[in-house]
Amino acid sequence: MTGALVADDALLSDPEGLAGADSGGMLQACASSGAQVRAAARAAREAGVAAVAEDGRPRSVVAVGVGGSGIAADVLAAVSGPSCPVQVLPVHDLVLPGWVGPLDLVVGVSCSGSTEETLLVVEEAARRGSRVVTVGAAGSRLAAAGERARGVHLPVDAGGRLPRASFWSLSVPLLVLADVLGLAAVPEESLEATAALLDSLAERCGPRQPVGENPAKDLALSLAGTLPMIWGSSGVAGAAAYRMASQLAENAKLPAVSGALPEAGHNQVVALDGPLASSSADGADDLFRDPFEEPPSLRLRAVLLRDSEEHPRTAARADAVEAIAQGRGVATTVLRAEGATVVERLASLVGLGDFASTYLALATGVDPSPIPAIVELKARIGDAAR
Repeated sequence: MTGALVADDALLSDPEGLAGADSGGMLQACASSGAQVRAAARAAREAGVAAVAEDGRPRSVVAVGVGGSGIAADVLAAVSGPSCPVQVLPVHDLVLPGWVGPLDLVVGVSCSGSTEETLLVVEEAARRGSRVVTVGAAGSRLAAAGERARGVHLPVDAGGRLPRASFWSLSVPLLVLADVLGLAAVPEESLEATAALLDSLAERCGPRQPVGENPAKDLALSLAGTLPMIWGSSGVAGAAAYRMASQLAENAKLPAVSGALPEAGHNQVVALDGPLASSSADGADDLFRDPFEEPPSLRLRAVLLRDSEEHPRTAARADAVEAIAQGRGVATTVLRAEGATVVERLASLVGLGDFASTYLALATGVDPSPIPAIVELKARIGDAAR
């Protein structure tokens, strides 16, 4: 069975059945998040990340990557935040902004080290004389491109995991770099606390924790048969919302909409008045609806990712959005960040979403690992290039 909209909650109560259906070990990868944080931080320091600061702080940092690797760029921007002394710009494209030059640092991230978009941008950065840092597989084309640019390469050992299952292996080197350059305070203690939080989350969300006591399984069941609209209440929560929507697409093959407040409150929120929302405030059928008209197969679900540190006006907007959604009969889930530091808060939201998207895939008969549409897309592009 594939593509079912109804979740099999019986499978979620069967740890052995879950393991058998998870061909690529995605649940195991989720559970490895804490270990990824520790290993990646150690590897970045051993690779000489501190040397990047020898030439001083750059005018800007442009973080380049796409897909499961590119999310690391968004993490760097979110953790650096509005108090960062320089601009941090994520780029998910083949083109480097025209203003980037010798005063700027370009960080290229590719788990495999062979991603076309990232290679093109890093090579362009080298031609412009920009400082370069590369993050990806050792001995890869990306590593070689960084070495030609006299940059620092931070090797990533993904252990055979897919890029999206290596979130922390790819993101932590950029966080260590941010600490070295003074873009954000991410000391060793903060990363260890993040690893411990992820270890705790893995215990609470593990396959043997039953429905009703497992927040990730409960979230997965609530998302089945819905079109989630996932909105974050801060830069960190917004990055987590984008990550969750991407994971739902790749793991569960389920479309989702992501955004961040206050911006989402000026456009996406109007979907709560549309045909996929409940047609009355109590969620009952509209008395004037054509009885022969088929109801929509999907219903909206509002998912609010609430950070513990929010701008007061954004917090007010998040409260208002929750009330508006519930007033229109739209089922609403509120997830609150945990932890004392910005990286911990990010980890608490990302970790839960990663587990939930995997459980949703398995419960609806979808193997979370294969990505045939991406494979075909790359093949078609390759054929066209030849």
